[in-house]
Amino acid sequence: MKSVLWALLCLFSATATLADPVADTARAASAAFDRMPRIQMVDAIAGQCGADRAVNRDVAYCTTRNIIFITRSAATRPEAAYLVAHLYGHAVQVQHGVEDLALGQIRARRDEEQMLRGLVARQVDCVAGFLFARAGLAPARLTDWMGQEPFAGTHWGRDPLRVGPRVSIGLAQRDIWFQRGQSGSLAGCKVGELPADLLIMALKNPETSGFSD
Repeated sequence: MKSVLWALLCLFSATATLADPVADTARAASAAFDRMPRIQMVDAIAGQCGADRAVNRDVAYCTTRNIIFITRSAATRPEAAYLVAHLYGHAVQVQHGVEDLALGQIRARRDEEQMLRGLVARQVDCVAGFLFARAGLAPARLTDWMGQEPFAGTHWGRDPLRVGPRVSIGLAQRDIWFQRGQSGSLAGCKVGELPADLLIMALKNPETSGFSD
């Protein structure tokens, strides 16, 4: 009987100490930036923050409520930390002025909207890589987990999420910028005319982080 109890205790202890990449990424985001959204586990994205079935089925960021929704099934997948890190990348832009800057340019240059949104998307994945590294996760490539571009459809925005923006830049481009972010410097997240200055200014305690900007 004692041996059974000891085995159960060891199993419980091992399970309790297993890494939770989603939680680690959330903690890294909150440690790096103010006003980061909380994560809410749900059974389905549709029905959350005005999302319908056309919105990303795995994760979505509701800026109105400042919540990241992730389905319970997606949270157990190997790429779960990246999915969450990508949405935290949007949150960093929204909460620290980058999205306002980009939106102003989009409204003034409607004929270049897709190009400008492409810059935003690249920077989001760069920030995602930065947070992924800060969470202490092993270096990774998007192609380790997927064979086609993620996040090409609606996955973030105000309520209702179903009218959120759509942009496609291709899996290769997303991976390039995800890799760049994992280098540990937000300065590398300058994308064309989209600066990294606001990201760097928003970063908390960079001098004690072990990462340089």
